[in-house]
Amino acid sequence: MSSNSPPAASSGSDVPLTAVQTQPPGLVTLFFAFAKMSLAGFGGVLPFARRAIVERHRWMTADEFNETFALCHFLPGPNIVNLSFVFGSRFRGLTGGLAAFFGLVGPPMVLVMGLAVLYAHFGDIPVLRRILAGISCAAVGLLVATVFRMMMPLIGRRELPPLILMVAVFTAIGLARWPLQFVLLVAIPISLGVTFLMQKRASA
Repeated sequence: MSSNSPPAASSGSDVPLTAVQTQPPGLVTLFFAFAKMSLAGFGGVLPFARRAIVERHRWMTADEFNETFALCHFLPGPNIVNLSFVFGSRFRGLTGGLAAFFGLVGPPMVLVMGLAVLYAHFGDIPVLRRILAGISCAAVGLLVATVFRMMMPLIGRRELPPLILMVAVFTAIGLARWPLQFVLLVAIPISLGVTFLMQKRASA
């Protein structure tokens, strides 16, 4: 994975990152990095995972993260769990995938088991219910912010076909409420064809 030396990190900005670190993370680093993401990810791990992988550690560019997450989106199982295993395997093979996976699911599992015991005793308290409702609003905000950041590489390249496809899929699933399986069955071949034609035109 060759690249130029990473540019200076920008504070909070989402300028598309095109450089990554040349030194791959070790097994211990993978475990604790994903453990930190999962424990910090109240309301969803994806925003924290993207920030850590793309902006903080520079292990992937913004485009590489989008491509990897897109792949994980079409694999069985939770997307972020798939991402942890695919990401770890990319750098350290099977052991790297397992290290990232157990870092992601291990510590939160212990924490959630303890919280489940507390919720079983105190879950009916009205104040707690209002707190959980407020947390859900913050979780939606985090997800929307992450989606916007992931869109920026596509918008930055100003390539019209991918943007049209993105809007069409959003409209079909989010607004028209068409079946997800039907939309993906149509959108995936079109997306592959558009990408192939664009790459062929660029190399011509």
